[in-house]
Amino acid sequence: MSKIYAIGDVQGCAPSLKALVKKLPKKSKMIFLGDLVNRGPDSLGALRQLKSLQESGRAECILGNHDLHLLAIDAGLRNTKGLDTVDSILKAPDRAELIEWIRHRPMALSNGNVLTVHAGALPQWDLQQTIECAQEVEKALRSKSYKDFLNNMYGNTPNKWSSTLREYERLRVITNALTRMRFCTPSGQMEFESSEGLENGPKGYLPWFQAPKRKTADTLIYFGHWSTLGLLRHDNVIGLDTGCVWGGKLTAMEISDSNRDQKKLEIIQVDGYDHPLRM
Repeated sequence: MSKIYAIGDVQGCAPSLKALVKKLPKKSKMIFLGDLVNRGPDSLGALRQLKSLQESGRAECILGNHDLHLLAIDAGLRNTKGLDTVDSILKAPDRAELIEWIRHRPMALSNGNVLTVHAGALPQWDLQQTIECAQEVEKALRSKSYKDFLNNMYGNTPNKWSSTLREYERLRVITNALTRMRFCTPSGQMEFESSEGLENGPKGYLPWFQAPKRKTADTLIYFGHWSTLGLLRHDNVIGLDTGCVWGGKLTAMEISDSNRDQKKLEIIQVDGYDHPLRM
């Protein structure tokens, strides 16, 4: 059986992406954990390469907050920000085709034992509910009225899950959990301002994967999004955003097909982008 690797945030670092794919076994497959584009030196090149890998059957690409930001810009609902590097995509002759491809990517994936997601899963969600909630957002993104969803996607409220949430408030909470969350309270109230390491969260909050009684605690989870953690292996949770866009590494880690010791899983890394603004 071919190995499958989870890969952290590419963020438009096309040279690093190309170098990493070359280092992986030729018949291996890849799951990219979101933030495919933005802030790196070649978002267009990275996106085209990822699309080609997916269409050839070698890869799948989960959506992150930067990818949703690109969709909102393309739809005329958001302006580019100072560090954005998506203009090349917006000016590309295949812009429409690329945007269509992004809209049809998953928000999370699972084989029943392993979950791959960009940011995380709320403590109230078990594996099945996480995937079902992800599919609700996927359905909205793939619909003809997807711009209505994008127009209502932004905002920090509601900041807590409830099964009684409906329509855009429900989709907003799901999207924020899957693509933006780092810290939450034990009851699942999310906080979106802090991006530092494990010990530096706001008072009363903790990393989402340390929430007591988290219903996905027995699921092996691979995620990205949180570059200040570096390569993280913590109680059935693996963080793979190793700051490629900020001069760190682009990291691929083998996805286990069993309950093997996580420390024995293969890790492959390449150098990231020497960003001019990195500290």
